Amino acid sequence: MPFPSLKKRLGLKLSLNDHNWGNDKDNRKAQEGKKPGEGPPDLDQLWRDFNQRLNGLFGGGKNRGGNSGGGGGGGRGDMKGAGITFGAVAAVALLVWLASGAFIVQEGQTGVVTTFGKLSHTTPAGFNWRWPYPFQANETVNVSQVRTVEVGYRGSAKSKMASEALMLTEDENIIDIQFAVQYKLKDPVAWLYANRDAEDTVRQVAETAIREVVGRSKMDFVLYEGREKVATDTQLLMQSILDRYNSGAQVTNVTMQGVQPPEQVQTAFDDAVKAGQDRERQKNEGQAYANDIVPKARGAAFRLIQEAEAYRAMTVQNATGNADRFKSVLTEYQKAPGVTRDRMYIDTMQQIFASTSKVMVDSKAGSNLLYLPLDKLIAQVAATEARAANVSAPPPSAVLLPPEPTTDPNRRDGRSRDSSRDREGR
Repeated sequence: MPFPSLKKRLGLKLSLNDHNWGNDKDNRKAQEGKKPGEGPPDLDQLWRDFNQRLNGLFGGGKNRGGNSGGGGGGGRGDMKGAGITFGAVAAVALLVWLASGAFIVQEGQTGVVTTFGKLSHTTPAGFNWRWPYPFQANETVNVSQVRTVEVGYRGSAKSKMASEALMLTEDENIIDIQFAVQYKLKDPVAWLYANRDAEDTVRQVAETAIREVVGRSKMDFVLYEGREKVATDTQLLMQSILDRYNSGAQVTNVTMQGVQPPEQVQTAFDDAVKAGQDRERQKNEGQAYANDIVPKARGAAFRLIQEAEAYRAMTVQNATGNADRFKSVLTEYQKAPGVTRDRMYIDTMQQIFASTSKVMVDSKAGSNLLYLPLDKLIAQVAATEARAANVSAPPPSAVLLPPEPTTDPNRRDGRSRDSSRDREGR
C-alpha cells in the first residue's frame, strides 16, 4: 500500500508552525464562527476519516454507510477498523521479522548458528535460515582463506618490532629473526569460541615456539645451515601448542624473512665471520695436505715392509736350500769322495766360466792357431742373425747394432804367446 498516495487521498494539511495547534477551545470557537473548510481541522475528525479510508481499502466500506446516521455505531466501526489496521501492520512486521532470519553462506565459508548465545549448529555453503533475533544469531567463518601472522615486523622488513625479533641463542648470543606464519582454519567453532582473541593467540604461540627453538640452537646454526630446520621445528611446535589450546587453526607454512645479528654489532660480527671463514679455509687446506701426504707415507712404509718381508723370505729360503743341498752333497761325498770332488770342481768351473771370456788354447800342438775366442764368435753370430732379421722386417726407427768383436790375430797371437810363455815359465 503506497503511503504517499494515502496522504493525498486523506487530504491532510497539518502545519507544525501553527501557534494555535493543540488549543482545543480556541479551535472550537474559531470553527463555530467560521465557515466550513476554514481553519485547522479537528484531530478526532481526522482520525475517524483515516480509519474510514483504511476500512474502505481493506473491505470495510459497508460499515461506513451503515454507521453514518448514529454516533454510537460510528465509534464501534472505528474500533473495528483500528483492529484490522493493527492486524495488517502486525502481519507485515511478522513477515519482515521472519525474513530477517535468512542468510547466505558463500563457497569456502561455514555458518555458525547460536541460540540465545549458545552454539546450536553449523551450516554449509548456500541459502540458510535461522530464527530471527533475539532467538538465534549467525556468523560466517572463511575456512578456505590462508591467513598470515607476521612476527618481528609489520608489513615490510623495514618496520621491525624489536620486542618480537630479538632472541637469545643457546651460546648466549642475541639474534634478530623476522618470519611469517601462514595458517588456515580447520574448526570454525573452536576458532570463534575456544579463545578470546584467536589471531593474537596465533601470534603469541608463534613467538613462543620460535624462541624455544632458537634457544636450543647455536647462533651459527640459526644464521646459516639451520634455517630450514628452525622453520620446520617451529611449525611442528606451533601446531602442537595450538592443538592443546583447541584454537581450530592449522599451520601450513613458516617462512623466514630475515635472520641476522643485531644492527649494533653487525660490523663486529662481520669481522668475526670473516675470521672464522679464514680459519675454516686454512683448516681445510691443512686437512687436504694431510690427506695427500699421509696415504703416500703409509703406502711407502707398507711397500718397504713388504720388500723387507720378501727379502727375508728369499734369504731364509736360499739359506735353507743351500743347507739342504750341502747335506745332500755331504751324503754323496761320504759315499764316493773322488767322484763327488770332481763333480764339485766341474760345477764350480762352469759357474766361473759362464761369466768370463772363454778362450781355447792349444799349447801342446805346434800349430799357428794358438787360441779360439768362443764367446766372441758366439756374440758375432748373434749380431749377424739380428741384422738379418732387421733387414727382412724394417723397424720403425733406426736400431743401433753392437760393435763387432775385434778379431785381430796378431794382437791375439801376441797375448796368447805371452800367456803361453808365462805358463811355461811357471
